[in-house]
Amino acid sequence: MDMKANAIFPKRLRPGDAVGIVAPASPFDRQRFDQGICRLESAGYHPIVPEGLFERQGYLAGSDQHRADLVNRFFADSSVNAVMCARGGYGSMRMLPFLDYDAIKEHPKILAGFSDITALLNAVSFQSRLVTFHGPNVTTLGDQDQLTRDSFVQALTSDSSILIEVQKGVTLCGGRATGIVTGGNLTTLCHLIGTPFEPDYNNCILLLEDRGEAPYRIDRMLSQMKLAGCFDNLAGIVLGSFEQCGTPGAVLDVFSRMFGDFAIPVLGGLDAGHGKTNLTVPIGLAATLDADRKRLAFDRAATRD
Repeated sequence: MDMKANAIFPKRLRPGDAVGIVAPASPFDRQRFDQGICRLESAGYHPIVPEGLFERQGYLAGSDQHRADLVNRFFADSSVNAVMCARGGYGSMRMLPFLDYDAIKEHPKILAGFSDITALLNAVSFQSRLVTFHGPNVTTLGDQDQLTRDSFVQALTSDSSILIEVQKGVTLCGGRATGIVTGGNLTTLCHLIGTPFEPDYNNCILLLEDRGEAPYRIDRMLSQMKLAGCFDNLAGIVLGSFEQCGTPGAVLDVFSRMFGDFAIPVLGGLDAGHGKTNLTVPIGLAATLDADRKRLAFDRAATRD
């Protein structure tokens, strides 16, 4: 599928717009949730917290059908302008079969989150062709820094193309390449291999980030993806944060050894993921990765009028 030619863009977010809050994965801390809601309100938006958002079923925020129903409901609701995830954790991939991808395609709107939400972002991007947003969850928005909040608002509201300068970038493999940006959390992507919701990585720029994974486990996941053919036709790789994954040097060494002979640009050091700064990165939108100049430049705005 030519995602560049067929991408569907959500409407731009404007002051006063309604943001529906969903919980596709784990239950969440109420205090952190409330702080994030306050951030949304102070930014000028109107969060909609549905009845049933706080349900629990063990380590899940309610049954698979319940969690999917909240997502389907907000996409079908014309009064809601965006859908934002409360938290990651675990569980998004369990509800993927229950989503109405045709309805999502017919009612395109902003969908944002990260971590375990990677499964939802990529499934919607590839099944519905909708550009989605790898960015803060509600529970992280309250305590992440101003750069995170500015990037989030800019990605969802600006009519300008998005340029991400990777200030602390580390060039592992030089070069320049253009492709559709996909990916997110490495662990989640690895678990999607062999499912109907595995992303198509051909000619894509792959974003990867993770938290709490030792270098040897990162190596194991990358090896599985490599053996499964995920990396055969990649355009490039950009690495987000790898929090509590050992030393930065050890993590970068894993990627250097894995991709050193791929002849594609590989850039580390993007502040996206579980760190204090979590820049918003559109998923399903074409961009040019320049590993030498340490930048990721998107072709256009991620939203439409």
